[in-house]
Amino acid sequence: MRPTLTHLALHVPDLDACIRFYEEFCGMRVFHERAGKGSRIVWMAEPGKEHSFIFVIMPGGQDRHLAADDYSHFGFALDSREAVDAIAQKADAAGCLIWPPRDEPYPVGYYCGLRDPAGNYVEFSYGQPLGPGSEAMPIP
Repeated sequence: MRPTLTHLALHVPDLDACIRFYEEFCGMRVFHERAGKGSRIVWMAEPGKEHSFIFVIMPGGQDRHLAADDYSHFGFALDSREAVDAIAQKADAAGCLIWPPRDEPYPVGYYCGLRDPAGNYVEFSYGQPLGPGSEAMPIP
């Protein structure tokens, strides 16, 4: 049997702020919520992907203080460069843009980065061999 990646679990200092961030910027939604160990546990996913990959978010974590050149991140694919620019503008206005849009050689593509309320970095990209339209792109 081969394992399948199904979820990522995070402890965060402000659960509600993280829920709002992932709803607003990533289009995810809460589809399950329960009490657990004296707190709330929330399951979030992109609509239609509730059975393939989710974020499990729980209160109690500490704010992450990543360096500007730390590229640890969650990656979301977008369907155009304009969509990357739009997310970057929205994030800049919200004060959470950390990497302005930039273009890198294949397979990195065009991307920007945001900081979520827990300090995690979140990348939004176009032109990687993952996500919308990637079926037509070869992976070397």
